[in-house]
Amino acid sequence: MQLFSKLPSFQFMKWHKQAMIVSAVLLLICIGSIAGKGLNLGIDFTGGTLIEVGYQESADLDTVRSALGQSGFDDAVVQHFGTSKDVLVRIAPRESLSSAELSSTLFEILKKTSSKPVEMRRVEFVGPQIGDELIEKGGLAMLSALACILVYVWVRFERRFAMGSIAALIHDVIFTLGIFSILGLEFDLTVLAALLAVIGYSLNDTIVVFDRVRENFRKMRKGTPADVIDTSINQTLARTLMTSITTLLVLIALFIFGGELIHGFSTALIIGIVVGTYSSIYVASSASLMLGVTKQDLMPPEKEGADQESIL
Repeated sequence: MQLFSKLPSFQFMKWHKQAMIVSAVLLLICIGSIAGKGLNLGIDFTGGTLIEVGYQESADLDTVRSALGQSGFDDAVVQHFGTSKDVLVRIAPRESLSSAELSSTLFEILKKTSSKPVEMRRVEFVGPQIGDELIEKGGLAMLSALACILVYVWVRFERRFAMGSIAALIHDVIFTLGIFSILGLEFDLTVLAALLAVIGYSLNDTIVVFDRVRENFRKMRKGTPADVIDTSINQTLARTLMTSITTLLVLIALFIFGGELIHGFSTALIIGIVVGTYSSIYVASSASLMLGVTKQDLMPPEKEGADQESIL
């Protein structure tokens, strides 16, 4: 079953300037939030204590949060881990308590939230130094991915397409980070992993469009660069929408039924897929068009002696 009964003829590039203006405004808002408000860094980056406990019956998270709040630990993050009988508690470091004292204090509080014995399953300590190291390495991983992608697209296509691809990827990353900053969502290692996945997804979508653009630039003798890009996007639109929709269905199911532990991961991917689909159509293609890509830039170079061979 095809998504469209016939090839659509949407004029995407007719609105490319307006789309770029809207994207620029939204990016400025996101950058302003990241710079001013910052990200709500999780325990992976800030350091702290993580405790996993097991109850003999389903644990009421509101009761656990209330007990911790009454004891002065209202900033603790409480969530189910695996089943409703397993509870995970994460809390930032306290200057007045060592990590061992903090975990013992929290466990004593948790034991009072149930009439039956509570089992200590796991205790992990993340120091601030390790958190800073993770931030540094995570940022380097993202920059390295963008640099490698720039080289790859530059070699495979043309420099204007390479710049358009990188512009789209940076747009997707900043927009996703900005949403997390504006909404105050927790940013941890799973969200960082989701951002790297978003980069790969967005790049794949962009390359599909650019492959068709390059092919049509060589086939279509008439038409402006904007017409060629519009035709190429329309030819790949069914594939783009079907891929995005089916991926979103999986991610929404993961968000709803996957538990709180991966909410950040699924949320980042949902935002990234939506923004990545938009950027592959407008940001990447519009940037290449505004940089002045032409048919001559994509024509294969003529072989030396081709004229002599044609004469003979």
